[in-house]
Amino acid sequence: MSEIAVFLGPSLPVAAARSVLDAVYLPPIKRGDLSQLDPEIRCIGIVDGEFYQSLAVSPKEILPLIEGGIALYGAASMGALRAVELEPYGMIGVGRVFEAYRDGIVEAEDEVALVYDRETYEPLSDPLINIRFALEGAARLGLIASSRAEEVLESLRKTWFPLRSYADVARLCPELASMISAGPPNQKAEDAVLLLHRMRRAWNK
Repeated sequence: MSEIAVFLGPSLPVAAARSVLDAVYLPPIKRGDLSQLDPEIRCIGIVDGEFYQSLAVSPKEILPLIEGGIALYGAASMGALRAVELEPYGMIGVGRVFEAYRDGIVEAEDEVALVYDRETYEPLSDPLINIRFALEGAARLGLIASSRAEEVLESLRKTWFPLRSYADVARLCPELASMISAGPPNQKAEDAVLLLHRMRRAWNK
């Protein structure tokens, strides 16, 4: 039985995660899941969680585990949100998504939200946070002006999260169509991988 558990869903395939860290991989976290963990678990990583399908995991559920000496890490999605709230109490946040929320660059929680297949965890929409970082990257490369990137971001910000997609980005900003067709950056996946590496180093796995 591994001492490490990771709540993971659409941000990163479990097969890819296992190639980085040997752990117990569990579906996106929801309220009540932490109380069901095996008592041998000493390190928990939270990547994905349920927002609207079920009640979200609350900080009050996480805090007693931290106080009890269990290491808590968060990144990419629900994990990043909870790590921002609980960093002062010892939860460890990892990655650019966490930093963007911590530093007040991003405030709306729905930027990490998406819809996905409940059986396979295949994403069926694109989270705005990924689109945000892709647009910023395109602006840095000179593919579009920063002002244009902000216009596209603002348009998608007004779109209900299940309907957000890179297809809309290509429609609104045709100059990025080739970048998108080649596979746009996926910051949530990158942050999830970074989290797993950080946990592996800390726990010598």
